[in-house]
Amino acid sequence: MADHCATTFDQLAHSLGFSCDTAGGLVEVRNPFALENWTLPVLETTVILGSVLALVLAVVRLRRHGDPTNLVLWFGATAYLFVIEPPLYFPAAFGISGHVDTMFAHNVFTVDFLWGRLPLYIVAIYPFMATLAYEIVRMLGIFGRYGALAGATCVGFVHHAFYEIFDHLGPQLRWWEWTTSNPLNQPMFDSVPLPSVVVFAALWPMSLAYCVYRFVGRRADRGIHMPGFELTWRTVVIGLLASLGTFILPLPATVLGMAGTTVRGVVYALELVAVTVVAIPILYRQWTRLRREAPESVYTNKFVQVYSAAYLVVFAILWAAALPDFLDATNGLTRNGDPVGNLWYTLACFAVAIACVAAVWTRRGNSGHRGGLTPGERENGADQAISTA
Repeated sequence: MADHCATTFDQLAHSLGFSCDTAGGLVEVRNPFALENWTLPVLETTVILGSVLALVLAVVRLRRHGDPTNLVLWFGATAYLFVIEPPLYFPAAFGISGHVDTMFAHNVFTVDFLWGRLPLYIVAIYPFMATLAYEIVRMLGIFGRYGALAGATCVGFVHHAFYEIFDHLGPQLRWWEWTTSNPLNQPMFDSVPLPSVVVFAALWPMSLAYCVYRFVGRRADRGIHMPGFELTWRTVVIGLLASLGTFILPLPATVLGMAGTTVRGVVYALELVAVTVVAIPILYRQWTRLRREAPESVYTNKFVQVYSAAYLVVFAILWAAALPDFLDATNGLTRNGDPVGNLWYTLACFAVAIACVAAVWTRRGNSGHRGGLTPGERENGADQAISTA
């Protein structure tokens, strides 16, 4: 695969400590104790385990309650991954090298695909993070009360908080490296491209959540049965439309950003502010409503309640381990030359994520009966929701 070792990727690979020419094949397995540092296997274990459990419980939920939403969400996120990522890894193979240079390179992990381009944990992180964000919003009953667009916006906001905790830490711990000279990565927000902060952390999960709810979630809440073939094509369409949404939603920044990097950065920031301004009041109002009222039946995903908290604990430990080098950094670089993220922004994201986890634990009716919605509840709104297995 040496013919696909673009110059930029080769430089990033050497910077991360491996060779593009010898980065395995379609699949490569390594000793987890021989990776760059101890944080890499901790990261991939946390994400892969969470993703596998999310998939298993999605299957259980479909079989026990006839609700395919979680399963479609999982596979829809995975479909999105395989639409978006391969062209970024091999722009020459997709005929776009004249327009898109290598934007980043992942370090090598225990399990890698595609000649060192795609770690298994990256495959897992798309459905894992999407599940955490979507289910937190779903447990608060926001889709049923406020609709698909408002619910999707809240998913984008929640996903952004969880994702940026990870995004601002990765470059310092050598989980990946960005091409800072690539115009598509400009402007940079410390060690993270602002387009990543907005598009991949907030807008793509927003697009995915909207499609999942409109194509499957709303029908499932109404008790409409969808056979296997129908679920399959709906899942594929969700992945494709979510990809299209990721192109459409950032268009203001893409078009207006032609005037310069500063303008692009301002527009990206305004898009993120818009998501935040919409999501925070909705999340707060719905949580306070659920604190006042105890619905007869409440949707509870115990896995997400527990694992979202575990995720935050793991990343608090990882950030604590990285903090000495972070505080000793000069001009945004550690002694080893690794770029550091924005600590204050990360702390704000931690605060939001902790508040979201606390919200789904402190609703009234949190110990409500298990089972599905009654027909009347389905008609009157999905915020009178179901318990999960």
